[in-house]
Amino acid sequence: MSQITEYLGTGRRKTSVARVRIAPGTGKIVVNGRAFEVYFSLESERIHVTQPFTATATGGKFDVRVNVAGGGRMGQAGAVRHGIARALLSSDVNLRPLLRAEGVLTRDPRMKERKKYGQPGARKRFQFSKR
Repeated sequence: MSQITEYLGTGRRKTSVARVRIAPGTGKIVVNGRAFEVYFSLESERIHVTQPFTATATGGKFDVRVNVAGGGRMGQAGAVRHGIARALLSSDVNLRPLLRAEGVLTRDPRMKERKKYGQPGARKRFQFSKR
């Protein structure tokens, strides 16, 4: 019987979709063919992405390859975080309580509300004139 060497996870946030592959390794993260630190330049984004590893104390044990598309940088960071959490879960089912407690397994359902006709935005109304 062959040993699985790669674990997959799909993460989503707003309009971003991340396809994550993790394999046992040294902790190297590559996003869209670029280094993790280059792609996510802000420290807050990097902390957000690595949250599943810090929650489960598995930092430096897996190499991560990510393809992410759609949305902005923070939405993509959320999608990558969700994908990493799902991939970690497929690698070890015993991590579920730790990931669940951290809240990284739940897909954030918040989306942008659509603009309605007859008004300038989703909620904003044109100024009312009595006369």
